[in-house]
Amino acid sequence: MLGFLQGAAYGLFLTCLPWCLIGLASPRLALPTEHPTRWQVVVRYAFLAPFLSLSMWLTSLWGGFDPSLAGWLAGLAGIAVVIPLERRWRRFRARRHKRRLEEMLQAEAARRKAEAAREAGVHELDPSHPPADADEVVQALCRVKQALLEAGREDHAAQVDRLYSRYEHVLGVMAERFDTGELAYERARSLVVEVCMGAVDNFAAMASQAQGVRGMDVAFIRRRLGEEAERLSANETSALRRRLALIEDTERSLRRLAARNEAALTALDDTSVTLSRIVTGRPRARVGADQACEELRRFIAGAERYGRSSR
Repeated sequence: MLGFLQGAAYGLFLTCLPWCLIGLASPRLALPTEHPTRWQVVVRYAFLAPFLSLSMWLTSLWGGFDPSLAGWLAGLAGIAVVIPLERRWRRFRARRHKRRLEEMLQAEAARRKAEAAREAGVHELDPSHPPADADEVVQALCRVKQALLEAGREDHAAQVDRLYSRYEHVLGVMAERFDTGELAYERARSLVVEVCMGAVDNFAAMASQAQGVRGMDVAFIRRRLGEEAERLSANETSALRRRLALIEDTERSLRRLAARNEAALTALDDTSVTLSRIVTGRPRARVGADQACEELRRFIAGAERYGRSSR
């Protein structure tokens, strides 16, 4: 065993220089990493591999055996065998990490979808079959939701459903608190319509911008810029970076417009809560609740005195 180890140390040491030269010429041939560099080649074959062979040689000296031929051959072929095995191991780890990341993202998406589904009063709007009594706001929401779905942005299309639900809820609260012929009702409804139509304009802009970058594959662009950066020309690299910048700018713009729509949703929520606190009808009780409770307590006290006196 020690003779085999000593021969492997000699064979490994002899292959360090050829592999270092190969790696300096093409780092991808001598390193199993995804993004190899020449500095990694120097560290691996000028320091780590010689140190490993020296440690093996010093360990094998205790036996006093001569190096074996099998050890020589194993040392000469060691690096050539280890590189593809290590490359497969790294790819396996990368695939497992990617799979776990996708599972986490899917779980997070499912959680957000469940939270959105649990949100009270959210009704899904079908763009192809709008409600029979749909007004101009609902029809406009159907059009922008269809445009967002065609652009492949289902995440922002869900925001349209939330706005539609808030709009219907506010109109219901207004109908309960006011008569449709009152001036206050008409004024409040016109303001609600203006808020919703402003959000519709934001949705239309989002659909237009999302449609402009729909054919761009951001994963492909990042993979090209990452793994295959050394093979790309300067013009192709510049074009890919410009394309990636366009996608990132569009995503930032979409987030800004979505934030504006969230402000509109908040305004509708404030309106519904404020209108719900308004008491427009006459009270049905002839006295207040506090006064009625006090009178009831006095009656009970009098009834108890009546019972004691009757004994």
